[in-house]
Amino acid sequence: MFALTECRIFTGEAWLEQQAIIINNGRIQALLPEKTLDPALPRIPLQGALISAGFIDLQLNGCGGVMFNSDISTATLAHMQRTNLASGTTSFLPTLITSPDSDIRAALSVTREYMRGHAHQVLGLHLEGPYLNVVRKGIHPAAQVRALDTDMLDFLCQQSDVLTKITLAPECHSPQHIRQLVAAGIKVAIGHTAASFEQAKASFAAGISFATHLYNAMTPTANGRTPGVVGAIYDNDSIYAGIIADGFHVHGANIRLAHKIMGARLCLVTDATAAAGAPASLTEFDFCSTTVRIKDGQCLDEQGTLGGSALTMIEGVRYLVNTVGISLEEALCMASLNPAKAIGRERDLGAIAVGKVANLVILSEQLSVLNTVVNGQFTNLPDALIGHLDNE
Repeated sequence: MFALTECRIFTGEAWLEQQAIIINNGRIQALLPEKTLDPALPRIPLQGALISAGFIDLQLNGCGGVMFNSDISTATLAHMQRTNLASGTTSFLPTLITSPDSDIRAALSVTREYMRGHAHQVLGLHLEGPYLNVVRKGIHPAAQVRALDTDMLDFLCQQSDVLTKITLAPECHSPQHIRQLVAAGIKVAIGHTAASFEQAKASFAAGISFATHLYNAMTPTANGRTPGVVGAIYDNDSIYAGIIADGFHVHGANIRLAHKIMGARLCLVTDATAAAGAPASLTEFDFCSTTVRIKDGQCLDEQGTLGGSALTMIEGVRYLVNTVGISLEEALCMASLNPAKAIGRERDLGAIAVGKVANLVILSEQLSVLNTVVNGQFTNLPDALIGHLDNE
């Protein structure tokens, strides 16, 4: 048991000053005024740093030079987790894009194995495809885009312990498919879709509760008569959505609009690829047999199609605050509390409160990541602070 002191704490609702976070056995045991702490309690002073709940990325294809699609292994997941920590991300959904059934089965097995030994880090698998509309496939391989058949549907419904979210095009499936997945405990998202406003609304009634990368790979509001999927999302007060705040996928004005309408239902996601958190020497990578080149921060194939992003969560937070004009408090919630709620994990994650898992990010005033805490353990604790803790 120890206390984090000399810090500004954002709980997810308010700032706490001159208070300490007491951590015991991986969870937050108490939030107390520093002056009331037991003198014998070990302390780690953070010299005025900001503390927030650790970031949760709901859409991560890869990072640090690796892609989950290219190497479906626990080693890849471990590398992604280590890379994430530098950007304040303590939990994520590894995302497998459009793949054959054999790869889907392998990804479920690998994710389950990793989760067994790494609580509150990988929060389950996100299948983005292959059950999409080829018209809005983006960079997904067209040859693998297909409808969800009965056998695979039944199999996926048995994987709810590890399959957290699946993105599909509802106009290509019956409402019963959606209802069956939702009844099994799987979050279903609308994405890579050419659905009309009416089709999207019907899919929400069937149980879809999330929208994958808002504005991208979905029908827009074309005019006053054609609201499209974007309009259907805005016309619903219960749908969550991810948004890629990298300055390339969505204009800042559209992010502001989405935030004004959706508020706490809007989640920052990266849709990151091998380019995120990778060495500058990495100039291209393979994205499902398509070569994607990294140029000026963008990930583009030969046709100029965006192939994921090079975004990290802390970069997204800074973009939301410094460019879009969203408050720091709301940006931090978009990166932590809102994603936790979107996948039903807010009981344990997403905020700083008694009883929650001590997954935390420690930030400078300039919003640089100084450190992270996962399950109550510092991931890169400076030697000076280790010595201080030992001396206590």
